[in-house]
Amino acid sequence: MSITELLSSVNSFIWGPPLLILLSGVGLYFTFRLGFIQIFQLPRALSYLFRKEKGAQNGKGDVSAFAALSTALAATIGTGNIVGVATAVQAGGPGAIFWMWLVALFGMATKYAECLLAVKYRIIDKRGFIAGGPMYYIERGLGIKWLAKMFAVCGILVAFFGIGTFPQVQAITHAMQDSFHIPVEIMAPIITLLVAAIILGGIKRISSVAAIVVPFMAVLYVATSIIIIVLNWQQVPAAVSLIIESAFNPQSALGGALGYTVMKAIQSGVARGIFSNESGLGSAPIAAAAAQTKEPARQGLISMTGTFLDTLIVCTMTGVVIVLTGAWQAPEAGAAVTNLAFSKGLGTAAGGTIVTLGLLFFAFTTILGWCYYGERCFVYLAGVKGVKFYRFIFIVLVGCGAFIHLETIWILADIVNGLMAFPNLVALIGLRKVVFEETRHYFQRLSIAHRDADD
Repeated sequence: MSITELLSSVNSFIWGPPLLILLSGVGLYFTFRLGFIQIFQLPRALSYLFRKEKGAQNGKGDVSAFAALSTALAATIGTGNIVGVATAVQAGGPGAIFWMWLVALFGMATKYAECLLAVKYRIIDKRGFIAGGPMYYIERGLGIKWLAKMFAVCGILVAFFGIGTFPQVQAITHAMQDSFHIPVEIMAPIITLLVAAIILGGIKRISSVAAIVVPFMAVLYVATSIIIIVLNWQQVPAAVSLIIESAFNPQSALGGALGYTVMKAIQSGVARGIFSNESGLGSAPIAAAAAQTKEPARQGLISMTGTFLDTLIVCTMTGVVIVLTGAWQAPEAGAAVTNLAFSKGLGTAAGGTIVTLGLLFFAFTTILGWCYYGERCFVYLAGVKGVKFYRFIFIVLVGCGAFIHLETIWILADIVNGLMAFPNLVALIGLRKVVFEETRHYFQRLSIAHRDADD
């Protein structure tokens, strides 16, 4: 048995029914108990992105709430939105996109809960910086220190071998080689040096870069997708119908095509959806904890918009374009599929260039965001003295990422993602009453404030 086959077996076990049920179950539970907060409070949550919280500067926090969200989005909007969607559709058929939507909808409630807890249980470390995330609410809220350490170890593994390095570097270097003929051997050290220059500046430098790059590239990418959809509007109804039908009956929807099953569509959609938006993984709470805010629930609302923007907007754009252009049936793999889809959709090679630029910036900021996540996990385990050692290892792994086989990278990323999710989901279940109480008190205060303002 080869290493890839062995990893595939491990991956199938981890991403089997138990984890899928746990992820969807936690999302469903919080969705119903919080009264579909991700739907009814979404307008309020989006408005918070452009409104400063009164007195927030007097509260704890290293960066603004928007900068904290940008850091989280930097880590989530990356190869999962461009390469991950393409691999999901090719592996599980167009129906995988439907399961991406579903896991994102429920994942918004999960993201709200975990980011609320991150602010609730955060602390100030020995250097005067905010420290927070699942490892802190597991230890301080649940009182289970070994589980907190397990999460931290998994977080470092994801930063080193999962979302944080290999898939992103691989995507950047090979996309630049395919589109602009820049050899991987040249691009890899350039990316490594740029990453080193930024991450040595810590969270403030990472968040400042993310707050500029992420919104700009997201708007450009989505705008291009909308143009393609408008230009090919006749194919849109058929594409949406194919996505929904093949989610439940792929053999019928795809004309009896072999290899596509409902379970494969669910596994591909859920795994790639989680890879993209990270709801339930416990990564976004690490960034949310650094926000300047006095209200845990308010930051939870802001953070849940990350899943909405990442999957229900950006991933949807990618998926619909890939399906309506028929690019998902092409022999190409990874980013080349999305490049082909955008080029066919626009009728010009410029579409592929936009995808490449989007991939370049999205993947680069994902590396930065995950370096920060892994660093906070490392500090939790080893203290601040080991930060330089962690950053050195991270930079070395960034430099190596371009030269590892693509299939092995995605399987390894899925494995460590799944391992990271387990302790966080256990904590969310254990601290559910804290989430409900904080939410109830927050909206009671809002109601009183509005009543007083009317008087």
